[in-house]
Parts: sequence; structure tokens; C-alpha cells
Amino acid sequence: MGCSEPPPGEERVRSRPVKIFKVDQGLGAEVRQFPAVIEAAKQAELSFRVAGRLEALPVREGQVVEPREIVAQLDATDFENALEDRRATFENAERNFRRAGELIGSGSISQLDYDRMEADFRSARAALAQAEAELSYATLRAPFKGRIARRYVDNFEEVRAKQSIVYLQDTEQLYVIIALPESVIRSVTTGGEDELSNDSVEKASGAKVLAVASFDNRPDTSYGLEVHEVATRADPDTQTYPVTFKMRQPDEFTVLPGMTAQVEIDFSNVLSSEAVTWVPARAVQADAKLLPRVFVLDSDRMEVNSVSVETGRMSGDMIEVLSGLSGGEEIVAIGASYLSEGMRVTRMPGGEQAVPREKTDRDSSQL
Repeated sequence: MGCSEPPPGEERVRSRPVKIFKVDQGLGAEVRQFPAVIEAAKQAELSFRVAGRLEALPVREGQVVEPREIVAQLDATDFENALEDRRATFENAERNFRRAGELIGSGSISQLDYDRMEADFRSARAALAQAEAELSYATLRAPFKGRIARRYVDNFEEVRAKQSIVYLQDTEQLYVIIALPESVIRSVTTGGEDELSNDSVEKASGAKVLAVASFDNRPDTSYGLEVHEVATRADPDTQTYPVTFKMRQPDEFTVLPGMTAQVEIDFSNVLSSEAVTWVPARAVQADAKLLPRVFVLDSDRMEVNSVSVETGRMSGDMIEVLSGLSGGEEIVAIGASYLSEGMRVTRMPGGEQAVPREKTDRDSSQL
């Protein structure tokens, strides 16, 4: 037995690591659903334009305030004293300027003195207007009807100018914000944003509703939405395009900023008639006849099979697939040029990690 050759080992099946891309399902039935977040249509952090000590803070968090209602009040003693001082200075400067106007004609005073008194009068008038404005700044009023979402200070505190006092939100008009992926934006015809904006749910009865929102606690009830704005620049992190809808506050229950919703959009009026499947351009390879193909992954056997496709336009590093893919397939995005029919593959990890080095006797001796 010592002289016999060792038994041959089993031949290892070789596989190639590849990066996988899942083909988007496309718009399909022209109706898609997107998660959404609620924001207030109007929101503002209210602050004083002058510094002082809080004398009154009559609002509390969650309270609804009307336009011009007092939200906070500073101690106005210093502002009133300053106003009286500047009013006295202004009245004196005004009397002197009027006397100078009577005397300048007879030559009793020089033109230089008259100009100086006029300048003093104008300066005193401006200082008086500033004192009156500062006194009005000591009272903080709500610019619109809304709900006090947060109160940052307590009464009798010394506050600085521009320091946030309360956070006010208008909850009567709400914004419903979703993120549209590139595949959907590419499928909208040129000028689609304008068409979305003009097709409002406010149309007469019988008009097709473009977008509706629903909430988890009331899944059977939908609320009409009106497009407010469509961003044309993608978010650098998610590569999606924010779309903002307007929505009125429901009568049945209260919707607050920060809540989530589900938005359903009907794209039937703005879809192009062409295919809407986009894949990475590197995923499309040429076969022996120089025809385009992609390698589709069989996730059960971890093997790839080539599928002939028809390609269309290119946009950046993406290419449009007109036929051959129905959506939902997993195709090879990186490494396709090194594959052949039926080859075994492994999924390339999303990121590399450093493997800890095994401890040696030398490391143990240094402990």
C-alpha cells in the first residue's frame, strides 16, 4: 500500500464570479405603486429679529394657530424706552428744521447750517422708524394658519436674534413625495413632466385620476393627488428623481408630516409606445454572428444561458432592450465577455472585506 499511487481526487467544477443585474419589470399594466413620505406644504421656523427676554409664550406643541396670532412676546420695556428717546430727538430736529426753513429766506442763517439741520431731521426720522420697527419685532406672530410642531424655548428665557422659537407647519395642504427610478423616467414621453402637471385630479367628474394616495390604517380609501413639481436632476445617492404631489388634509383622520403613504400612479397618458427595459451596456455581448445577446442566470443551478435581444437607444452606461427580456430576469452585468453557454458562475460580493490574519506564535509571544 505504501508504494501505490494515491486515488485521483474529484475534479473541481470551475465557476466564474460575475456581477448580477436584475432587469426591471417595466411599467407593465401602466399602473405603478411607490412608497411616499408626507411633508407640510408650508413650514417655517419662527424667530425674533431682535434679542431680548421672553415675556409670553402662549402656544404649546400641537396647537393650531391662526394667521397673525401672537406666538411669542419679548419684554418690550427697552424697546419702548428707545422709541420715546428717538421720538423726542425727532420732534426737536423737526422743529429746528422748520425754523431753519423760515430763516433761510431772510439770510438769518447760512446755507451750511440749513443743510446740517435738514440732515439731522432726516437722520432722526429714520432712527424713529427703526425704533418703531424694533418695537413691533418684539411680538412674534404666525405668518399663516398652521400647527405648532415644536417649541424650542421656554418662557422667560433670554433669546438671541434669529434664534428659533417655534416650528410652524401648515397641515391643511400636504406634500406627498415619492422617488421615481430611471426606468420610469425614461418611459415617459418628452414633455412628460408638463403632461403630468396638467393632468390634475381636480378635473371634472369622469376624468381619469392620475395619482392617488392610500394609508396603512385605511387601505381601502384613496385620496386624489395633484402634481406639484417633478425634479429633473437625480438624487446622487439613490439615482432617483423626486416627484412632489399636493394633497388636502383628509376629513376622516389627521395626516401629519413625517407619516408614510402608498402612491399609485397611472402612466397611461404619458407613456411612450416603445419598450421600457434598460440594462447596463456592458451586459450586452455579441454572439458568433455579431448579434446582441445577454447571459441570463439560472439561480437554481447557478448557470448562465445566452438570450438574443434587440437593442435600441443608449443613455450613459445603459442601453435599451426592445425585445428578448420580459422583466424580472437576472442577467450578468460585469464579466459577460468571459462567459459561454452553460458556464457555472458565482455572485460577486457587493464589497470586498479584509480577512483577519491568523495569529502566529510570534504574535502570541508579543502579547
